Amino acid sequence: MRSDAVLQIENLHVFYGGIHALKGVSLFVPRGTIVALIGANGAGKSTTLRTVSGLVRPREGRILFEGQDITGESPHRIVEMGIAMVPEGRRIFPNLTVMENLFLGAYTRRDHQGLKKDLEWVFSLFPRLRERTWQKGGTLSGGEQQMLAVARALMSRPRLLMMDEPSLGLAPLLVREIFHIVQELLQSGVTILLIEQNARAALEIAHYAYVLETGRVTLEGEGKRLLEDERVRKAYLGEE
Repeated sequence: MRSDAVLQIENLHVFYGGIHALKGVSLFVPRGTIVALIGANGAGKSTTLRTVSGLVRPREGRILFEGQDITGESPHRIVEMGIAMVPEGRRIFPNLTVMENLFLGAYTRRDHQGLKKDLEWVFSLFPRLRERTWQKGGTLSGGEQQMLAVARALMSRPRLLMMDEPSLGLAPLLVREIFHIVQELLQSGVTILLIEQNARAALEIAHYAYVLETGRVTLEGEGKRLLEDERVRKAYLGEE
């Protein structure tokens, strides 16, 4: 494994029944970077993240996190190791308050002083959540729910944050805000693996990116370089 790797995926094969969802996916996430996965619906992007999270078990291949093989580990153990995911569709707990949602993100932790410090950290990133600590999650706006989903994941103090479609369904102004926060997280030492249907926005901030098609990596390179790639422009940026 490369010395600068936070995450390394090698030859991952995943099946859903008879459907071969991932067909030998390999990718690498260096420490201190944003890496993007782009591709059409059904390409295998979410399956990749779910497999890293331990929610799906691969039939073949392995997953290394900071040099340790975590293939087949349980989801809660993977969170304890330092990987958190912001799932597609936010998946907050609508009947719990903002504060209760945040503390559920920290359920594996026992360092109470660290928790207080991190609570202040997420409130500095998302001031609107501080104003709504006792409001139920389901009554928040879509943008506020997305902020809560990110903040909840950060409460586990991850070294790798995986984000699945963070801009989905948000107004353009909120999309810019979410991507600004992604870059702030990078500055605070969190490495980010990002799935994003807004391919242009993702490639503009990504250090490196992979294109997935029907369960395979078909193209990879620096984000800015892929923005100029004719195949990417036609398939994912809507340009002829």
